[in-house]
Amino acid sequence: MLKPVSAVDATLIAAPNSTKNGSGTRDSKMQSTPKGRNRYFGMKSRVGADAKSGLVHTVIGTAANVHDIDAANALLHGEETDVYADAGYQGIEKA
Repeated sequence: MLKPVSAVDATLIAAPNSTKNGSGTRDSKMQSTPKGRNRYFGMKSRVGADAKSGLVHTVIGTAANVHDIDAANALLHGEETDVYADAGYQGIEKA
């Protein structure tokens, strides 16, 4: 049973810049994004989990350049009263 408090977060899945798919072209989901003073090429894995039990209820993958705020609603199950998130989600209440 899903609880009313979720935690959301994202992590980079880095890939070499030369990564090509089976047809010899770059995968459109592989993009570049800054993290600190460095740039990374790849995707982001995003997770929504029950804050109390740690049970994962949502996992999605996006291009690395998709901002955390833009993917946040897809990580929620809709019954939350509170959501825990890091600074990447700051300002979400305005979105």
